[in-house]
Parts: sequence; structure tokens; C-alpha cells
Amino acid sequence: MSTSTTTDADDEYEDVYHLYEPHRAGLPKIPHYFKELWRRREFAFEMSKAGMRGANSMTFFGQAWLVINPLLLALVYYFLLQVLQPPKNGGFDAQRFSHLTGGLFVFYFFQGAVSAGAGSVVGAGKLVLNTAFPRLLMPLSAVRTGFYRFLPTIPVYLVFHVLAGNPWNFNTFITAPIFLLLIAAFASGLAAIFSTLQVYFRDTSSFLPYIMRIWLYTSPVLWTIDQIRGHGAAQKLAPFNPLYSLIGGYGEALQAGRMPSLSVWAAAVSWAVLACLIGFGYFMSRERDFAVRL
Repeated sequence: MSTSTTTDADDEYEDVYHLYEPHRAGLPKIPHYFKELWRRREFAFEMSKAGMRGANSMTFFGQAWLVINPLLLALVYYFLLQVLQPPKNGGFDAQRFSHLTGGLFVFYFFQGAVSAGAGSVVGAGKLVLNTAFPRLLMPLSAVRTGFYRFLPTIPVYLVFHVLAGNPWNFNTFITAPIFLLLIAAFASGLAAIFSTLQVYFRDTSSFLPYIMRIWLYTSPVLWTIDQIRGHGAAQKLAPFNPLYSLIGGYGEALQAGRMPSLSVWAAAVSWAVLACLIGFGYFMSRERDFAVRL
């Protein structure tokens, strides 16, 4: 009969090395997780800054392109709409162009945040394998990057806001930023969902541009909430699009200076909260499986 003995070297081995096994699903301790998430927030900030430096977004020409690209797209859509729906008095329609620039700028923020978030986990594979931190920081840092890339477009929009004679009131300075915050929350939830899907299905990011392009056409960017009212089926189906209430409410507050209706408020808050609950929950339940999949 043999007797096994445990040496000090074996004890040291057990203390240093750990065996990681595939983990299918299961939420961590939520209070501890978010406490650690907040404690590591500087890590997310530095990840965001590094991503912006890598994309040259902190240089003059890099920031200029962040404005020029959607601005040129706004011009294209403006001339297209001028042909399809020419204004009654002719000439340059400052109101229409103001709506297009404001809508495209915020939609590009949303699209950039979700797209960058989708590739955040797979793109940082070595970091995931070698560093211990709450992985949710990665899609959240992508949303932060998208927001900072959105900031240079604000002064440009304000120029068109003035040229169009849009009002300046409580809704412009308070209500519109609240809707922008709700859009950021909705983008964070989707970034968490798509970053998780990207780990399991590597073609997810390839489909996103097509999804976003369709989403652009079906959202109040090229049209307004007022224009769709009274159009039967379109009016009934529009509220099922989350961006109808989120970007629609943002546009009403910012460009029209009007308080969005209670139904728009309720839908916008519901979509933002629901996206965060589902997105964060799905991400956290799967993140311990990332190291095995990458």
C-alpha cells in the first residue's frame, strides 16, 4: 500500500496555479461586481484614451474627420430629400438641414459606440487572458470613446441651430441632454449584448453595418416624429423601434424646443433600462467563459 504525501512545493504549486474550467452561465455577486467595476473605472478611461489615440481621434485632423464625415452625409441626404420632397418656398431649408445634422451626429454616436463595443472583448483577447478585471469595463469604455468622439460635433450643430432659428429654452439645455444620456445607456446595453455575441459568433460585427443602415432609415433622423403622425401603419409600428422614442425625443427637445410627450418619455426610459438589464446581465453571466472561447 502506498501513502501519498504533500510537500511544501506542492502547497506552493496549489497557491500559485489555478485551473480555469468552462463556465456556461451564472451571474456573479452583483454588489461586489459593480463595486469592483466602479473601483476600476480609471482602467476603462485609459482603455478609452488608448483607443482614441490609436484611431487618431485626439489629433486635429482626426477630430475634424469626426465632423466632416457625418456632415457630408447630411449634405447628401439633404439634396436627396430636396429632390423627393422639395420645400414649398424653394431655396435652402435651414430647418431640414438642422434636423439632419443633429440626427446624424447623435446616430453616429450611437452606431460608433455599439460597433466599437461589439469588438471590444475579441479585440482585447490577450488582456482578457492575462488580466483580472470586470470585463464589462470593455464595452463601457467603447461607449465612452463614442461619446468623446461625438463631442466635437456639438459646436458644429449649434451653428446650424442658430441659422435655422431654432429655440433656446429649458428643453434645449436640460431635456435634450437627458435623452442623450438615455441613448448612451441604450447603446451600453447593446454594446454588452453584441460584444458577448461576437465571442461566440465571430461574424456578428460583419452584420452590424447592415443592421445600422436599416435602423438609420427607420428612425427619426431623415424624418421627424411630426411627419409620421397620421400615416396609419407607419405611426403604429414606429414606437416598436427604440430609436423612435430615444432620437425622436432628443430631436423634439433640441431642435423644436418642445417637451416630448409622456408616451415618448416612458418608451425612451423603458428601452434604456431594459437594454441595460438584459445586456449587462447577459454579458456578466457569460464573461467567465470568454477566456475559453477567445
